[in-house]
Amino acid sequence: MLPYGTIKDAEAALGRNLTFAESLWFHYSADKSDYFLYCHNILFLFLAFSLVPIPFICMELRRSDTFDRYKIQPKVRLTLSEVVKCYKDVLRMFFLVVGPLQLVSYPSIKWAYEKIHHIHHEFTAPIGFAAPYAHWAEILVLGIPSFLGPALVPGHMITFWLWVALRQVEAIETHCGYNLPWSPTKYIPFYGGAEYHDYHHYVGEQSHSNFASVFTYCDYIYGTDKGYQYHKKLLSKLKEESRRGGDQNGEQFSYSDQDRKCD
Repeated sequence: MLPYGTIKDAEAALGRNLTFAESLWFHYSADKSDYFLYCHNILFLFLAFSLVPIPFICMELRRSDTFDRYKIQPKVRLTLSEVVKCYKDVLRMFFLVVGPLQLVSYPSIKWAYEKIHHIHHEFTAPIGFAAPYAHWAEILVLGIPSFLGPALVPGHMITFWLWVALRQVEAIETHCGYNLPWSPTKYIPFYGGAEYHDYHHYVGEQSHSNFASVFTYCDYIYGTDKGYQYHKKLLSKLKEESRRGGDQNGEQFSYSDQDRKCD
């Protein structure tokens, strides 16, 4: 549900007029819940399942010389009944598995934070030991990707040891609570590090910010780093003002939690 009651409220918050597409979206979604809008994903998936393959199916059934030269296995010809059977099987899987999964995934995400992930955020100012401080279910789920790679592509035992150690060092470093200028991770492209992830813990559930401690470009693409960027600009401004005036009188600058948590 949009946080604006009217189009005028939305335009006032954005500082500009809404585009035609934005106005259409506002009229449609303003009074609808986030979950209802999320469930539209089922329709889009159904249309993708049904419509996108049609041009290729037409080429398969017509088998014209124009497209046959691009056929990877030209000796294989499928009949209409085989195509229809395949589509019916896909629809059965869609309605029995994909659709229900979409229906439960959104509330599950909210439930997972309230019941599971919030434990990890009990440390709003994280320390090194807080990296694995989490619900047992979260440890289990997040441990799967770390061990899945070595399980699928086995390597030397020493390589496996180094990988596990590196994964733990990375998690500890991002939770250490110190922005050390000599940290070698500062030379890794797109790596956020401790300062970046510390803001994610500080704002907690009050803000959807800085989810990617390593691939920070994802936060940039989805706009989930805006609060952090504002926070950095605010700190830079206050520090500059402090150097100009406050330091001369032995004063210290301060800022409110509300400013720091602004997103």
